[in-house]
Amino acid sequence: MLPDLSSLSPLVLRLRRWMQRGLALICVVVLGLGMTACTGVNQPPRSVLLKALGLQIELTQSAIATSLDLDAAGAPEVSRVRVESQEAMTLADHRGLHLTGRFDWRLPGDRVRVDSPFELFLERGERGESWRLAQPAGSSDGGSQDWLTFPLPIDAG
Repeated sequence: MLPDLSSLSPLVLRLRRWMQRGLALICVVVLGLGMTACTGVNQPPRSVLLKALGLQIELTQSAIATSLDLDAAGAPEVSRVRVESQEAMTLADHRGLHLTGRFDWRLPGDRVRVDSPFELFLERGERGESWRLAQPAGSSDGGSQDWLTFPLPIDAG
C-alpha cells in the first residue's frame, strides 16, 4: 500500500521529485557510458575503415589490371560503411579484427555508386595507434594462416 502523500509538505514533495530526476539522470548517464563502451573500444575509426576498403579495392584492381596488361583506374571513392559483424582475432601473433558489412563505392570518373558487401581483416598496431589491412596469403607450414599486411595512413590530429 502506498503512503498518503497529501500529508507531506510541499518542500518534501519537491525534494522527492528532485531526487527522482537526479536518479533518472544518473541512470541515463550510466547507460550512455555503458553503450559507448560496447560500441567498440576496439573498433577502428570510420576513417580507417574507409582507407582499408579503398586500399583493398585498389589492390584487387591492380592485380586484375596486371594480369590483363591494363592500367588500373585509380583510387576509388568509398563511402557509407555499415559494419554488420566484428570479431577479435589473432593475425600472426598480433591483435586483429575480422569485420563484415556493406559499403558504397565508385571508381574515378564513374557516375554509378555500387553498394557491396565487404570482409576486412585489420591488424592493430603494437601501441594501438595504427592499423594495417591484412589479407590471407595461404600457409607456409600447412597449419597456420600467413598474412600480407599493408599500412594504412594515420590521421593527423
